[in-house]
Amino acid sequence: MRLARLMTTAALLALPVMANAQTTPPPTNVRPDQAKFRELYKELVEINTTLSIGSCTKAAEAMGARLRAAGYPEADVKVVVEPKHPREGSLVAVLRGTDPKSKPILLLAHIDVVEANRADWTRDPFVLVEENGYFYGRGTSDDKSQAAIWADSLIRLKQEGYKPKRDIKMALTCGEESEGYNGIEDLLKNHRPMVDAEFALNEGADGLLDEQGKEVVLEVQAGEKVYQDFTLTVTNPGGHSSRPQGANAIYQLSAALDRIGAYQFPPRFIDATKGYFTQMQPRVSAEQAAAMKALVANIQDPAALKTVTADPMWNSMLRTTCVATMVSAGHAPNALPQRATANVNCRILPGTPVEEVKAKLAEVAADPAVAFTLAHEAKTASPPPALTPAIMGPITKQAAKLWPGVPIVPILLTGATDGVHTNAAGIPTYGVTGIFGGSDGDGIHGLNERVRVKSLYEGRDFLHGLIKDYAGGK
Repeated sequence: MRLARLMTTAALLALPVMANAQTTPPPTNVRPDQAKFRELYKELVEINTTLSIGSCTKAAEAMGARLRAAGYPEADVKVVVEPKHPREGSLVAVLRGTDPKSKPILLLAHIDVVEANRADWTRDPFVLVEENGYFYGRGTSDDKSQAAIWADSLIRLKQEGYKPKRDIKMALTCGEESEGYNGIEDLLKNHRPMVDAEFALNEGADGLLDEQGKEVVLEVQAGEKVYQDFTLTVTNPGGHSSRPQGANAIYQLSAALDRIGAYQFPPRFIDATKGYFTQMQPRVSAEQAAAMKALVANIQDPAALKTVTADPMWNSMLRTTCVATMVSAGHAPNALPQRATANVNCRILPGTPVEEVKAKLAEVAADPAVAFTLAHEAKTASPPPALTPAIMGPITKQAAKLWPGVPIVPILLTGATDGVHTNAAGIPTYGVTGIFGGSDGDGIHGLNERVRVKSLYEGRDFLHGLIKDYAGGK
């Protein structure tokens, strides 16, 4: 679920939305190695991996077969299938390093995709189409682009005879786009040695193009908010509607929701957001730049906070947010309600315990008659991964080769990826793809999903170099 393009409308004053993405001319002089990658990418995109009728297991087996054909032994390429979820298998592979004392790196991507109705699409969503400089198809961007790059890189490294210093592990998993079974969660719980690593590279951040197709910023995700739903419930004895009583479950719940709606959690910086608001200053209006500068100096500055948080995305980056999303009440039109419930959806800043948020919501509701429960199992609160020189140095080095002068901007993801599981498990996870796209989202989760061909090939070169820098060896 790639939702990392945080250049909002306010931030794009000088960067108009791409009016006609298909005007970009197709790339020329495709290299032989790029043609081979395209074959792998095509195979992966054209395997339907939707939850309804698709099969991640089939996709995992196809990529596994390619790795074995490239020389990987059976012991280093495993398709892991949970018996109760036979179509939701994952592929785990490893290129062995020369130094057993060096902790591995993990290349993570999900291979399941959002549903796609052929009748609604201009082209068949499960046929890779290259047209006017773009690849079209479900998953071309989210997230089979990175999954294909990871598999292709492991094949290239093997064929090059590359000997990394540390193990390079890869996990192509299922379940990121749906509720229920999740492949990386299962691997972490039941097969931890297969995916254990010092840190992981994942989706969650891209690059942004302006309307002329010029690279504007390259994003690096360092942390994501934790998704948590709370159920609020008020119960009363009820009675006949002709005899209203003082206590009414609907009114009580409504009053509590009003108080929650008026409350704002305090702002807090992490490395990623402080870096973002520092580096974005030259790219926004003068008023916004001044507010960002003041906010970086003092996050409690009321005037600066008001200006910056007027943008909903920026507000979400700075604080935990909670909002009512569903309500249900009553059992008959002529009866007093015996029960009223609401769902409050929270996106919690990394490192903030879920129970702390729950307690604050109950305090703000200020009514002991309102019961608060977790709508689902709480995710483990985990600190955001640090943007150390060891992480940022290779990114800066490889980016400079392809996009000299393009700034690298750290971000906090306000949506969600599988990084929420690896971070919580103690594996710092960074979103970095090097794949540049338009500010309109390129149809991710919607119709006619696409990725620019040039961007995909460049992202492939970027990530391949990045893997080598992180893994060491020769």
